[in-house]
Amino acid sequence: MEDLHQLEDVKKVVDAFYDRIRTDELLGKIFNEVIQDQWPTHLEKMYRFWQTVLFDEHTYSGSPFAVHAKLPVAFEHFERWIQLFNETIDAHFSGEKADQMKNQGKRMAAIFHSKIEFFKNLTSISES
Repeated sequence: MEDLHQLEDVKKVVDAFYDRIRTDELLGKIFNEVIQDQWPTHLEKMYRFWQTVLFDEHTYSGSPFAVHAKLPVAFEHFERWIQLFNETIDAHFSGEKADQMKNQGKRMAAIFHSKIEFFKNLTSISES
């Protein structure tokens, strides 16, 4: 199995991953309710994000955490996201870039989960 080498490879992973997300019992409802009919826009943003991360081609700009901050998610959602993400990458690619993509996904999930929990706790403290 080959490694990721270009934007088309990123698109293959992103498309396959979000196909799985959209129908997943745990994650599908959350993603579909938030993204609604904006899937093409979301996918394009993800292509640019991963192109920037993996190939150092600066096509993405933005603050990815802001849109995730108020999602109704907990640890098990992040765990499932990582599982689906890694399985999708492993089904299509193998190598340094594939490993980099999985490691970056895991780091992002951990950071997002930590920040979301922090803001949930901050909100509950301020409401007390």
